[in-house]
Amino acid sequence: MNPTYFLFFIYIIVCTLIITYWAAKRSKTTNWFYIASGTLTGFQNGMAIAGDFISAASFLGIVGMIALRGFDGFLYSIGFLVSYLVVLFLIAEPVHRLGKYSLGDVICSRFPSKKMRLIMAICTFMISILYMMPQLVASGFLLRLLLNIDYSISVIVIGGLMTIYVVLGGMIATSWVQIVKTILLMSGTFLLSLITFAHFNWNLATFMDRVKTGTPIGEQFFLPGNLFDHSLEFLSLQLALVLGTAGLPHILIRLLTVRNTLEVRRSLISSTWIIGLFYFMTLILGLGAVAILGYDSLMAADPTGNLAAPLLAKAVGGDFLLAFVSAIAFTTIVAVVAGLVISSTTAFSHDIFHHILRRGKSTEKEQLKAARWSAFAIGLVSTLFSLRLETINVTFLVSMTFIVAASSMFPVLLLTIYWKRFTEVGAIAGMFSGLAASLFFVVFGPYIMNPTDGWIAKEAPFSLYNPGIVTIPIGFLGAYLGTIFSRNQAQSLTEFKQFYIQAQTGIVSRGEEKWKA
Repeated sequence: MNPTYFLFFIYIIVCTLIITYWAAKRSKTTNWFYIASGTLTGFQNGMAIAGDFISAASFLGIVGMIALRGFDGFLYSIGFLVSYLVVLFLIAEPVHRLGKYSLGDVICSRFPSKKMRLIMAICTFMISILYMMPQLVASGFLLRLLLNIDYSISVIVIGGLMTIYVVLGGMIATSWVQIVKTILLMSGTFLLSLITFAHFNWNLATFMDRVKTGTPIGEQFFLPGNLFDHSLEFLSLQLALVLGTAGLPHILIRLLTVRNTLEVRRSLISSTWIIGLFYFMTLILGLGAVAILGYDSLMAADPTGNLAAPLLAKAVGGDFLLAFVSAIAFTTIVAVVAGLVISSTTAFSHDIFHHILRRGKSTEKEQLKAARWSAFAIGLVSTLFSLRLETINVTFLVSMTFIVAASSMFPVLLLTIYWKRFTEVGAIAGMFSGLAASLFFVVFGPYIMNPTDGWIAKEAPFSLYNPGIVTIPIGFLGAYLGTIFSRNQAQSLTEFKQFYIQAQTGIVSRGEEKWKA
C-alpha cells in the first residue's frame, strides 16, 4: 500500500465526515432532511448538480473513451452536456413549482392517487439502484488498484460511507459533499490539463502531431466512426443521453433545494458551464493520454480505457499527482452515490411511508425515522448487490439507466406538464410501456446476449447496444394510447387549466395561497 495514496483517501474521508457531522445538527426536520430547507443558492446548487451528475463514468470513462475512440469519444460527452438544455427549457421550473420533496409530488399534483405515487416511487427506486451499482463496482476496483484492498472490503467501505452521509446528514450533507467534490474535480482536472499541455511546450501543433503518431489509425482518429460502425447506434445513444437526464430523479430533486425559480435557472446555467468546462478538459486529458502514453500502452494496461486518467497523472506528475487524481475519482463516486441514496430514500419514506402507508398522517419524528431507516436499507441492498458484480460487465447498467429514464420517466413528466388531454391511465401506460421496452431490448441485446464480441452483435436478437431510439417512442406511444382509450378525458380537461397555471406561475387558483413562489 502506497502511503501517499492512503493519506489522500483518509483526508477525503475525514473532511466529508466533518461535513456530515455539521449537517446532522441541522437535519432535524423533513424539510431539512429532504431538500435542505431550500437554503442553497443557485450557484451552490449548480455545483451540487454538477457533482451529482459527473460520475466515475464521466471522469474515468470519458477520458478513456476519447483516448481510445477519438472524435466519437468526445461526442459521447456532448450528449451529457446538451441534456441540460432540455431540463432547463422544458422541465426545471414546473418541477420546482409543483414538487415538494419528490417527483411523485409533481405527478400527483395533477393525478392525486396512491397508485400513481407508488409507481413513481418504484420507478425512482429502480433508476437509482441501476445507477448506484456500477458506481460502487467502480469504487471497489479503484480502491483495490490503489490501496491493494480486497474488492469486497472496498465496496463495503464506500457503501458504508454513503449510508452515513445520508442517514445522519440528509440532503444538506449530500449537497455539501457534492460541492466539495466539484471543487476538487475541477481544480484537479484543470491542474492535470495544464501539466499535460505544458508537456508539449504549450504548442498545439506539436500536441496534435503526437496524438496522430500515438494512435495506429492516424488522421481517422479525428473523424467519426471509431466507436460504432453504424450511425443509427450513435444517434440512439445521443437520444438516450439527451432525454435521459430530464428523467433522472437524483438530478431533478435538486431543483427543490433552492427558494425560487430564479435560483433554479441559476442552478442549471451554473451546472451547464461547470459540466461544459469539465468535458472540454477531458478532451485535453484524453488526447494527452494517447499522445504521451500511446494507444498500445493504454490497451495493455486496461482495454476499457478507464485507467487513462490515472495513468496519465502518474506519467506527468508521479505518485503524488496520481494519488490526487485517484482521490478525486473516489470523491466523485462517493458524492454521486450519496445523491442516488437520498433520491431513493425520499421516494420510499415520503411517497410510500408517509402518503400511502400512513395516509399523510405521520409526524415529523416518524417521517425522519422512516427516512433514516430506509436510507440504511437502500445502502445495504445496493452494497450487497454490488458485491456480486465483481466479475460481471456492468457497463450496460449505466446506459440502461439513461434508457429507462428517457423511456419511462421523461415522457410522463413532459406530457403531465404540457398535454391537456393526458390522463392518469396514460401516465401509468407510458411508465410501464417505456420501462418494459427498456428492460426487454437491453436483456435481449448484445450487452447481455453477446457481451464479449466487440461492437457488432452476431447472436443477440437485437443488435443495438443503445436501443433508446426504439424504446423512447414506445414510452410516448404507450402514454398516448393509454390516454386515447381512457374514459376520464373530460375530467382531465377541466382540471388542466388550474394545474397548468400552477406549473407555469406557482399560483394555485381558486383564491388559495401560493404553494411555491
